[in-house]
Parts: sequence; structure tokens; C-alpha cells
Amino acid sequence: MATPTSWAQELITCDLCDKPTKQFCNNCQVSLCVDCVSKHVDKFKSQTHDIVHFTNRKIQPVFPECKVHSNQRCEAHCQKCDVQVCLKCILSSHSGHKIVEIQEIFNEKKNEIEKENQEIESNILPKYRKKMDDIAGKISTSTAKFDELEKETEKHRKLWHQEVDIIFSKLGSLIKSMRESFLTSLKSHQSKLKNLIPDMLQTVEQNKEILKTNRVSEVNNYKSKLAKYRYIPAYIDGKIPLLNTRTVRGRERTIELGKYKATLTQRALSSLTDEIPHLSLNVLLDKARVIATIPTGLKSLWRVACVGTEEAWVNGTDEVIRRVDIHGSVQESFTTGCLFGPNDISLTRQGELIYSDYNNYTVNIVRGGKTEVLFTISQGWIPKRMCCTKSGDILVNVSSKNQNQILRYHGMKLNQEIYNDEHGNPIFKGSSVLYLAENNNGDICVSDRNAEFVVVMDKTGRVRFRYDGTQAMRAFSPRYIVTDSMSQIIVVDNNNACLHILDQNGQFLRCIGNCGLDKPNGLSLDSGGRLWVGLMDSGEIKVIQYMK
Repeated sequence: MATPTSWAQELITCDLCDKPTKQFCNNCQVSLCVDCVSKHVDKFKSQTHDIVHFTNRKIQPVFPECKVHSNQRCEAHCQKCDVQVCLKCILSSHSGHKIVEIQEIFNEKKNEIEKENQEIESNILPKYRKKMDDIAGKISTSTAKFDELEKETEKHRKLWHQEVDIIFSKLGSLIKSMRESFLTSLKSHQSKLKNLIPDMLQTVEQNKEILKTNRVSEVNNYKSKLAKYRYIPAYIDGKIPLLNTRTVRGRERTIELGKYKATLTQRALSSLTDEIPHLSLNVLLDKARVIATIPTGLKSLWRVACVGTEEAWVNGTDEVIRRVDIHGSVQESFTTGCLFGPNDISLTRQGELIYSDYNNYTVNIVRGGKTEVLFTISQGWIPKRMCCTKSGDILVNVSSKNQNQILRYHGMKLNQEIYNDEHGNPIFKGSSVLYLAENNNGDICVSDRNAEFVVVMDKTGRVRFRYDGTQAMRAFSPRYIVTDSMSQIIVVDNNNACLHILDQNGQFLRCIGNCGLDKPNGLSLDSGGRLWVGLMDSGEIKVIQYMK
């Protein structure tokens, strides 16, 4: 086929076949051979055709055929009706309307396209290429650094293994020395006994001969060796030493053999677990920013549980739990049967929705659009807030009268109850709700609404520290709490309309108070590391970027 760039360089062929071009249709801008002229005209009978010799062709726009009037082409545009029109249209149904020549629009669009191409080619593409070059350089540098890091790690692995090998080489040498000393002593004693036995046997034989004789002198001259034989050579009974080992999980290993003792100790800010999938290089932004405001349609929003990066389960004071996307559209809903809504919602490690039902004293899971009871709480104890742990357990806060405790369930089995400290004193105050989260190191982080404290315990229930919100302007009012990939603890402060961020040891890091958090309550962290904060009164969710 002929193209504008090829006309001056090669044989121009017909647009309908491969024969050389002789004719040209100015109206349709089509190159034709002699045989194809009639085919072209017959195919588009409703249109007018200006067939000229190819050398007399005119390069011009091809105007569209009018859909109302046959054999007419639309060379104008009706701005009022926003349609292309021909001359007959202008004189009839579009009479008096504002008309613009299509050629003018065509030229403007051409100019716009040229400017766009120029912008892309001269400004945008160079920036993309530069960014790609920068990233390629960073990839190369990062690869080299990680290679070096692996080499350094391998070097220290060998050094650490050498230290362990030295310990066990010493143990091996010590055992060998003990063995030789112990066995030499035993063999020496065995040799003494062995040498005395033939002497005793010889004495017995001699005594037998004397007993046979009647010679008085032989019998009277007999000297007894019995006293010698009665005294069995003494043996100091040594004991083989025991190998004693002691392990404090994840912290210390000790091994002892006799007076020899060796200890390996690990000191780290947090334990490394399989649940931390990658080394996080994130740092806190100087100023957090709201990247989305989501209208949920709820008059009172209480709870938020993120699904991926674009959706979250939410609920308020009615019995329906809804899954909304980042634009506020309801993607799915589920009716719980809880008259004033479930006490809490959460997601399991497999992404399944669970909720606590205070009417029936149960924690339920939603599967296939139906409710299944996971476990039932003892009568008199009301299930309230929950969280799912990285090991697959469920932590649930239950209360009764003026008592509060945390239960750990694995499946249907109750494995742990947390309510008193090591001195027998209650850890929690009153019976109002406790908001729960688990940190990467297994710590249980609790917002105690009664005491207005954040309490952090290790997985055994031993209190590590308390945070009283001293950075707050007004009285500290902790609500929902989460932890992130950096093991940072983020807690809602309802009274001060902000979020407090602590490190895993309770050190205050930052306060997020610049994001229009009016009556914040629900809180969840999406898989992209962004905070979804539910506003109780407005029913909105603020999606906040707080990490680089």
C-alpha cells in the first residue's frame, strides 16, 4: 500500500490491489489503478467521487458522510447539538444553531496532537528514561551491596560456627581426658585384682597339700594369708559427670560438664519470626497526609477491618457488616442477627471475616455467606473486642460485672487467660472494652478504656510497660490499636482527635493530628501500610499515608 513517506522513493501501488497507481479519488483520498476505479465508485455509490490522475491529486481531509442526507458530506459541526452536519442539515433542522467548520476543529486537533507528541518526546520521555537509568543504577548498586551483605553474613556465620565448634571441641577434649583417666583407674584396679587371684589359687592348693600331710612340722609352720586376702584393695568410685543443658527460648543456651560451663546469649530488640516477610526500610513521614476520604453511608461508624489495599469491612450500630471499596461503593454485605451490631469484627490469617456476638456469647466466622460458630464464651462473660494473631490464634476481650480479661483461643480450645499480673493484681481496670493488637515479637498491645492507658504484655501475659498518653493536650482516651511492619504501635486517641505512634518498647515517636480526625474510633492497617481511620460521627474513613 502507498504511504506518504514512500511516494517519492518507490513504486506507488493501488490501495485496493498491488497494481501501479494511475488514478486518485480526492474525496476519499484513495490511490487507484485503472481497473479499481469502477470498483471503488460502485462500493460507495452514495458518496460523490472526484477521480483525477494521480499527479493531479489533492491531499485534503476526508469529511464524514452525512447520516441524514445521502451524497452529502459533513463539513461542519453543530455546537448546540454536538453532531457533525452537512450543508442541508444547516439549512433545515440545525438552522439558527451555532456552527463551526470541521476543518477548524480538525486543524486544532492536529495542533493539539502535535503539541502532545512534542511534550512526550521532548519532556516526558527523557524524564522516564532518566528515571529508568537512575533505577537501573540503584538496582546495580543495591545488588552489589546485598551481595556484599551476604558475603559478610556468611563470614560471620563461619566465625559464629567456629565459636560453637571451639566450645564443643573443648567439651570433646574434656570428655576424652575424663574417659582416659576414669578407665585407667578402673583398669589399674582390675589389674591388681587379677594379679591376686592366681596367688590365692596357689595358696588354696598349698593348703590342700598341707591338709593331706601328717608331718607335724609342716602343719605347725603354716602361716595364714587370710588377713591379706580379706583386705580387698580399695577403689575410689568416681562418678561419670552429667552433661547439663538449659535453654531460655530465643535468648540463651547454656551447657555444663563438670566444672566446665559455656553460654551463648542472644540480645536483640525483637525476635525475628517467619511472619516478617521482608526487611522494612520505611520511615515516618515528617507530616502524614490523607490520600482518600471514603463515605461509607453509615450514620455511626464503629469498626474497620481492611481487605488488601482497596477495600475494608465496616459496621455501625445496625446488624449489617458491609465491605466497601476506596470509593465508598458497597461490594458485599452480610446480616449478622446482632440487634445493635456485632461487638467487633476482624479478619483471620486466611482473610475470613469473624465477629463477636454478645447476644449469644459466641465468636463467629462467615463462610459462603453463612455464619459458623467458632467458639462459645462461658455464660456470664460477654465477648467484646478481638484480634487474630500471626500464629492463627484469636485473642478476645471478655468482661463480667466489674472484671475484664483476655482469652486466647486456638480453634475451639481455650489456651490462655490473662487478667492478673505476677503479683496477683488485676492488669485491667473495670469492665469496659479492651482494644487488642499483636505485635511482631508476640507482644499483646491493649488499649484499656477504663484506665485510659495502653498496656503492653509479652505473650505469657507479663506486663512490659504502660503508656499514659502524656504527650496529649487533653485527657488521653485510647481506642482502637494496631501494629505495623516496623513493630510500631499506633493507637487512636478519641478525645484529642489524633493517633499516637510508639516504638515496640513504649517510646513515644510521633502524633498524627493534622488529618481532620474528628471523633476517630475504628482503625485498621491495609496491606500497603496505610492507616484506615473510621470517624464515628460522620461515618467517613480517612486513608492516611504516614510512612515513606
